[in-house]
Amino acid sequence: VAVKVQRPSIESKLMGDIANLKALAKTFREADALPLDYYTVFCELEKQLGDEFDFIAEAVAMDRIRETLTRSPDGLRIESPVVLPQPVPGLVSKRVLVMDYLQGVPLSRAAEEMLKKGIDPSSPEAQLFGRKLLRSLTEVFGRCILESGFFHADPHPGNIFVLDDGRIGLIDFGQVKQIGGRARETLSKVMVALDERESDENPPDLEKIGDLALELGVELADGTPPVAPAAVAMWLFDGSVEQLPGGYDKGELSPNSPVKALKSFPQDLVLVGRSSILIKGLSNRLGIPWSLSREWAPIARRVLAENSGTDSKGSSSVAQKKEGKIRMRD
Repeated sequence: VAVKVQRPSIESKLMGDIANLKALAKTFREADALPLDYYTVFCELEKQLGDEFDFIAEAVAMDRIRETLTRSPDGLRIESPVVLPQPVPGLVSKRVLVMDYLQGVPLSRAAEEMLKKGIDPSSPEAQLFGRKLLRSLTEVFGRCILESGFFHADPHPGNIFVLDDGRIGLIDFGQVKQIGGRARETLSKVMVALDERESDENPPDLEKIGDLALELGVELADGTPPVAPAAVAMWLFDGSVEQLPGGYDKGELSPNSPVKALKSFPQDLVLVGRSSILIKGLSNRLGIPWSLSREWAPIARRVLAENSGTDSKGSSSVAQKKEGKIRMRD
């Protein structure tokens, strides 16, 4: 088994650090030199960290996500695309969590381990594993985000494991996120619209995708071209795109990135974006073009079909409060 023990006073220390960061960020909230409103970012982080110190809540989250991944849409038991540790009943408290031990290495050390075993990271064998990794993570986050809206909110290579038997493991459920039904519905419509577009430059497709992105609560900076919201959606959810509409660059750090067109991004969906960027980053590193929208579209269509009284081709209104958004900077 693995035993997770909370360090004494860590909660007060970490929350104190977040409070200091919020105070500092609030001081520079209107500074044009900053790329985004870090005060709102730290507010979201503070909200998510609140439950990370409660290991009972983490065990519940672990079981809840396992239930989503091991049950098919028609209610049948299925195998999860990843291995999740299972809490040991009776050995979970607010500050101690005993769970299954996953034998393997974190993804951050996978390349090093492959070289030790004489496996070339660029070999066909490694490419096959890379596709398995992308497909597993894509299914996990696609099903959790679109089906239940409840998902692992701290995905990074240290929390993703390559197990000794070749399976993929996912650990650390201290940070989870729940998004609402309207957001899930509109996200599903974005996936379907991206998947069904005739081309990356077709005006009716770009208009539809852009309208749905705006429904999610995305706001554009003044003077941005009309295709900007569609470019943002394609940048986030379709890594296979060769050229973004409007001449935007695919690199997120580029001065011509579609991110620069954003005035604000809905705070409630920041961690959805984090999940998509993780998978997109992995596909880039592996050299495997990958489209989240194409992979998530079947899930999205099923979710839309199951929403009674909802036309999967229609649109819904998503209300977003101004204070619930990440404000971007030039």
